[in-house]
Amino acid sequence: MASFTTERVRQFYAETYDTVVADWPGEIDFYRELAGRTAAAVHQVLEIACGTGRVAVRLAQDGVDVVGLDVSSAMLSVARLKSVGMSNLRWVRDDMRSFDLGESFGLAIIPGHSFQNILTANDQLATLVSIRRHLIPGGTLVVHLDHLSIDWLGELTRERGGVFEPAESFRHPTTGQQVRTMRAWSYEPVTQTAVSEVVWEAVKTSGEVVERWESGPLRFHCVFPFEMEHLLGRAGYEIRSVYGDFCQGELRGESSEMIWVATNG
Repeated sequence: MASFTTERVRQFYAETYDTVVADWPGEIDFYRELAGRTAAAVHQVLEIACGTGRVAVRLAQDGVDVVGLDVSSAMLSVARLKSVGMSNLRWVRDDMRSFDLGESFGLAIIPGHSFQNILTANDQLATLVSIRRHLIPGGTLVVHLDHLSIDWLGELTRERGGVFEPAESFRHPTTGQQVRTMRAWSYEPVTQTAVSEVVWEAVKTSGEVVERWESGPLRFHCVFPFEMEHLLGRAGYEIRSVYGDFCQGELRGESSEMIWVATNG
């Protein structure tokens, strides 16, 4: 699984995550519709790799009973601060590959490409089986993945691979420092692994760097459509839909996202 090199970097990433990562168009409404049906049937919602609670908090604010699971203590600390006083929202620190909550859920979601942190077929299968154990019969799983451009991946094996390029700039939500980002990507075709390295620098208006954070290599599995179809089938799910966006558009070659909807029987 992708992880940062030091606790200092993990803390920085957690503190700035909500500032940097925006919702995908239509994403929250898509989950709200499914969660509303689940709540109406008096079942809980499970968010896997919930991070700072970007999605879970919004669902809980609608009155849905939600459990958020993540392996990062730093991310969950931010989530807990955002959800003080919300009795219908609980946080659990655990590994998505091998958790056992002793509870059942009507809906499980893995938003934000988080499933791509799982790097091997065995671990992917273990994750899907662990989730299925927690779904009621007929319960729904949603997995949001990147629909990657083959052209882009090809470039990463050639001239663009490992080259740092300017990325987002933002103000740190706690310190107020202006932060600039440089990011490099490379791709390992044999393992279908995209490797990201990120450098963040807090800078003065003069351009002087006052603080710096380096992610180290972060590895993400590039999941292709037929691969996901086989994984879900092996794990015992029935695939209901595959969308190219959260407005339930058809998955096309130019789609940037894949949203898989499957059920436990």
